[in-house]
Amino acid sequence: MLCMRSAHVLVSFQFADKVGLIETAVMMAAPMSWRRLVYTPTLTGVFTRILDRLFRTRDRRRGSSVLLLAPLLAEADPSPLPVFRSPGSTGVQDTDGLRARFRWMAEHVPAFRVPGTHIHILTSPDQFYHTMKARIKTAKRRVVMASLYLGTGPLEQELVDCMQEALERSQEGDNPDLQVSILLDYTRGSRGKTNSRTMLLPLLQQYSSQMRVSLYHTPDLRGLLRLLVPQRFNETIGVQHIKAYLFDDDLIISGYTSMKNSWCFSHTVADVFFGISRSTLSLCPSLAVSPPSFHRANLSDSYFTNRQDRYVLLENCGEVADFFSDLVGAVGDVSLQLQTDNSVSMMYGMVHPYRGNRDDFSASARQHIMEVVNTAHARQHIAESERLVRESDGEEGGKEDTWVFPLVQMKPLGIQVDEQVTQRLLTDAGPGATVFLTSGYFNLTRAYMSLVLGVGADYRILTASPEVNGFFGAKGIAGEIPAAYIHIARQFYSKVCQLGQQERVHLHEYHRAQWTFHAKGLWYYLRGQVRPCLTLIGSPNFGYRSVHRDLEAQIAIVTENQVLQTQLQEEQEMLYQRSTEVSSSTFQQPDRHVKLWVKLLTPLIKNFF
Repeated sequence: MLCMRSAHVLVSFQFADKVGLIETAVMMAAPMSWRRLVYTPTLTGVFTRILDRLFRTRDRRRGSSVLLLAPLLAEADPSPLPVFRSPGSTGVQDTDGLRARFRWMAEHVPAFRVPGTHIHILTSPDQFYHTMKARIKTAKRRVVMASLYLGTGPLEQELVDCMQEALERSQEGDNPDLQVSILLDYTRGSRGKTNSRTMLLPLLQQYSSQMRVSLYHTPDLRGLLRLLVPQRFNETIGVQHIKAYLFDDDLIISGYTSMKNSWCFSHTVADVFFGISRSTLSLCPSLAVSPPSFHRANLSDSYFTNRQDRYVLLENCGEVADFFSDLVGAVGDVSLQLQTDNSVSMMYGMVHPYRGNRDDFSASARQHIMEVVNTAHARQHIAESERLVRESDGEEGGKEDTWVFPLVQMKPLGIQVDEQVTQRLLTDAGPGATVFLTSGYFNLTRAYMSLVLGVGADYRILTASPEVNGFFGAKGIAGEIPAAYIHIARQFYSKVCQLGQQERVHLHEYHRAQWTFHAKGLWYYLRGQVRPCLTLIGSPNFGYRSVHRDLEAQIAIVTENQVLQTQLQEEQEMLYQRSTEVSSSTFQQPDRHVKLWVKLLTPLIKNFF
């Protein structure tokens, strides 16, 4: 780490999608406000199932004003989707056949060929932060950032100051064409008196012709639900979760998720489901949900040097940068636009996300976003055809030995490309191949789990041990969150054993003193290969939220470049070297005991993970 302070900003740009658990007995202990009352488990279940029947037809025809909460309370993950298939796309086991093996991706999503030497694995949050600052300052044409929110601390202010410095230089004639575009989530970015909007408002007011701030609002938060769900709680319904940071032709894709707000989000979900009021907790102080000591310390400089995650820099990759600039722009077009008086409005001709018809908004947004994907796909298809013609004529090929496939998942808008590609990868990973899959909060969807447990590749799954879970050491019920993940991991391991798959599917836990773990992604090794040829990196984490609720994006990198393969191998090995393999004895240890009420409640709220 170069600087003990700098990683603090990572929190400000990310989303904490982990949930808290509250003991059901507490909800009966004290009076509740009318808003909190509707979130007790029984009333919520009855209320939402009645609404489900009353409004299902109306919602299909005209766009209901009520979001049905019933799917939030029970597992609703379907069986694996039908996967893309094309002749001759499987069975190739050597590096020379990568193009043939993964050609099916290029048939469905854009395939950008880039030199592998232009892709760099960033190894620390400090490096990520300093890379962003340096590139903001030197940007001449565009700065595009997409994330959940922008925090309000000093390091976030330094980023805003960098933007202001770049914009000032642009007006002095150094780079007059510089445009800054920020995409954030409306609910999270608007929370509190001081928030993302107020942080960016001075820049917007001073550089209105060069600055754009878009605030995505989920179409699922509308009508009665929007009226009932208070601020802070509304993030549970769905958010903008894409993490892309673009500076001219350089792009950073990150999988980092905020710790700063993990506590807030868990408390949010707990309140939503169990109706815990301050007066209730005051009667049961032992059950009060308090941030753990390191969460209180998370405003200190040292905490943000010890968060394990992943970041990749694509340097001088103009076509990839153009795609993500257009993607962020398309999502921005269907989002609320921040005005200089801190009001928001939709662009002319766009359907309002919560006042307009729900189906109309989703259809319009889907068309707008998929136009970017389809246009890039058609352009890349033509470029690849021309390349093949040149190569057949004897022209020497370039050094573009790596393919970058952007994968978008926006299920609320009817877009599920990432889900389909991920399922195809897991389906095609045959015997002899090895898949290293990591998620800081292990909670596979049913579809992904069934593919992993089916006959196929060897799997090495890495997740957080209890002591590196972000909620380890929390007081009260928040301290039981690691136990919920222990319960989920134990259920998965039991299924592995029941199916006799212990030799093929291995579960590992990450250990590192004074660190927390949130790395997520996938490394794919072909049969007989010592280095991975493919990785997935981005915002999805293979869980229910990523697949069903939020706007997500990641990239699949397929490379023949041995230097890049080595970087990916070293990244993967660095993570797994700090792990131990789970066995049946792991769950017999005293610190792995899971209370009965945690086991009972985990299935009800695991869809928020």
